Amino acid sequence: MHLILASNSPRRRELLRQITTNFTVEPSLYEERAGGLSACETVELFARGKAREVFSRFPHSVVLGADTVVALDGIVLGKPKDREDARRMLRLLSGRAHEVYTGVCLISDGKEAYHVAKTRVIFNELGEELIDEYVKSGLPLDKAGAYGIQDGYPLVKACEGSYTNVVGLPVEDVRMMLLQGGYQC
Repeated sequence: MHLILASNSPRRRELLRQITTNFTVEPSLYEERAGGLSACETVELFARGKAREVFSRFPHSVVLGADTVVALDGIVLGKPKDREDARRMLRLLSGRAHEVYTGVCLISDGKEAYHVAKTRVIFNELGEELIDEYVKSGLPLDKAGAYGIQDGYPLVKACEGSYTNVVGLPVEDVRMMLLQGGYQC
């Protein structure tokens, strides 16, 4: 069976290549809309929606959908709307712990499996100069919570759980899901 990654994220592509190079990318047309859901419920809903939408177009494939959010005190921080929103999020996260959730959905032959990974991340105290420099780089603008742990800036003090989950795809969990689904990595 052919594996399709239902995501346009270059980070997810890189992470999936750690498991297999035998896949193609087909961005999902699923529209992300959720209000009042927890972080866990949000990523599950969006990962399933993305995978189902692509599977509807490629029903003889194995489709992998994923979605990542950052949650601070139970409040979901998605991708920032603009640079000022990115600054706001980084100020909120500064010196505090938060959770990163990634929902993963795997669909093949009408079977659906999903998993939600959770990682606790502790931020360093961020000064305004560092926040401004990072936001000016443009790196936080397409990332949940307005940051990428892999971006090379001294944002994160500690990470408890899967590092790859924070980047956007819990590689260990995805490998297990693929193997359990009979996909040869």
